[in-house]
Amino acid sequence: MKSLQDPLKVNVYLDGDLNVGFLRLKNATANLLDELKIYSKEPIDIHFIDPTNQSSSEAQAKAYAALENRGLHATTVYEKDGNGKAVEKVIFPWAEIIAHHDTVPVNLLVNIPGNSGDENLNASVEELEYQITDAIRRLESKEIEKIAFLEGNGELSEAEVYDASTALSRYFEIDRGSLGTDPKALDPFKVVIIAKPKTPFTEQEKFIIDQYIMHGGRVLWLVDGANIDTQNLTRNGQATILPLDVNLSDQLFCYGVRINPDVVEDVQCINVPVNVARQNDPPQFKPMPWFFSPLLLTSPYNPVTRNLGAVKADFASSIDLVGDSVHAKADILLVTSNASHILAPPAFIDLKHLPDPEDQHYFNIQNVPVAVALSGIFTSDFANQMVPEGIDPHTPIARFSKPTRMIVVSDGDIIRNDVQDNQGKLQALPLGYDRYSNRQYSNRAFIVNAVQYLSDQDGWMNLRSRQFKLRLLNRLASTEGKLTWQLINVLAPVLLLLVFAALYLFIRKKRFQ
Repeated sequence: MKSLQDPLKVNVYLDGDLNVGFLRLKNATANLLDELKIYSKEPIDIHFIDPTNQSSSEAQAKAYAALENRGLHATTVYEKDGNGKAVEKVIFPWAEIIAHHDTVPVNLLVNIPGNSGDENLNASVEELEYQITDAIRRLESKEIEKIAFLEGNGELSEAEVYDASTALSRYFEIDRGSLGTDPKALDPFKVVIIAKPKTPFTEQEKFIIDQYIMHGGRVLWLVDGANIDTQNLTRNGQATILPLDVNLSDQLFCYGVRINPDVVEDVQCINVPVNVARQNDPPQFKPMPWFFSPLLLTSPYNPVTRNLGAVKADFASSIDLVGDSVHAKADILLVTSNASHILAPPAFIDLKHLPDPEDQHYFNIQNVPVAVALSGIFTSDFANQMVPEGIDPHTPIARFSKPTRMIVVSDGDIIRNDVQDNQGKLQALPLGYDRYSNRQYSNRAFIVNAVQYLSDQDGWMNLRSRQFKLRLLNRLASTEGKLTWQLINVLAPVLLLLVFAALYLFIRKKRFQ
């Protein structure tokens, strides 16, 4: 805030008749903005606006539409008043930060599916400082860092990572390209993303990536461990699981990770429509659990995944942590549920013979790691080797890295968005969107957080690790015992006062008799 170059204007639309939870969020927002205002070099003009406070219903509808058109979507809250009557309220938990004619919207409400309203509001307060200061950084940033998607080994196309690229472009300049033979080709990039390669890397390519890491580079690995013929699975309902070797196993093993050539099944998964009609009968689709698309649990202990909902995977593999380096540490980011199974190749998938989700003997493995974050000092995969052929033989080999970070994900589909044909034009669907259930999972937020975590030099992401203990009343008990507690609070002080008065008079009378 002390390096702010332009005056800021902040419009907060979380105002009006709010319940206790949203009032707490509003007050936390006001307190944070006031604190930032104290430290700011430039003035900050803060306005709290109540969109519901309009002269007529037509004006209110117009105000709502204007906010919706700017991407500030309303949240409907259903509550009960003092008489037990259901009341519907429309709330806009958003803020807009404006500087030199640019505007960045800030969503003040964290919505994690499965959490209660109180838990989500508490998570919103925890995220508040990061969300607001992140928006200010985006407005005031003068230098844009570069990141790169690697190509040349069958990685995902630009259309398949369009949504992730769009989200990341708010923070970074994004390039795509092959490695070639220049050992310094990756030096200009803050983070390198390797998204679902299908063909083996050459030793020259591995050397360039390795030395990039040794000099402090950051890499997001999204590498499959197994190969599945999805086209045959869609067409015939059958497919074979085979190991996928892209010649990275030794390199990742050297850094402390092994991606196993298997596929994870999980009871906690998405549902897909399956044709259960007999042959020659009209199609009859029924939603069935698709165990190969698990909904991965996120770690609450790492800033990459804290306060995130489930992340959707597709044919994910298991990850093992290997080695005993004291100079690097590993944090598990994504895991399966407590009812999982691992299919090791060669294995066969048949849609007509899927396992029973109630079979506890089959789904008998818990919390299989699918993504890990590594940080510290790593040993080079080429520490005891010669410079690969095709690279300048005089290139020095760094045997140990500078302190750096990397994230390894054993499923490239976590960053892949679906692409559909819309009247002859390709249209990218949102990342993490499940078209069958019409639900949006947290894949996009996970990828953005992962790249920001890797590029973070100042510890900014640690703001996402803040935790406020949530202490809730038992609402049922407090409602049922409302009259009792009111009587206790009103009568108990009076009774105590009378008891003390009686004791005082008794002692006084006895003393002076």
